Amino acid sequence: MQFWDWYGDGSTYVVDVGLACCTLEFEAASYGRTSAGIVRVEDLPAGSRVVVVISGTVTDKLTGPVVTIVSRIRAAVPSAAVVAFGACASAGGPYWDSYSVTKGIDQLVAVDAYVPGCPPPPEALATIVDELSERARV
Repeated sequence: MQFWDWYGDGSTYVVDVGLACCTLEFEAASYGRTSAGIVRVEDLPAGSRVVVVISGTVTDKLTGPVVTIVSRIRAAVPSAAVVAFGACASAGGPYWDSYSVTKGIDQLVAVDAYVPGCPPPPEALATIVDELSERARV
């Protein structure tokens, strides 16, 4: 998994579980951010905030790997926040009635924030990460 040092100071790391087209919007939102590279979540600095972004359509075949990723991150960083990024991750999007599409990632893991849209604008992700980071400081 590739983590992004969102502010460049080691306080907040963001990782994208990119599954479909909303991943491109994540890439646009992370443009200019510092990549921490491919690291183990256990190697992130103590006390840093972790935000897991689930972007794109979650098919039933991918539910196991997505839950494993989120569970592994939350085991290492219990305060890690999960963001459902886009209509598909939030509620199944235009594919909600398909037999093979999960009707939102919140059916599998606890979600801290939803970013609606198809696709959502990159600025919306930046705003949510800012809000989640402020929440962590309170």
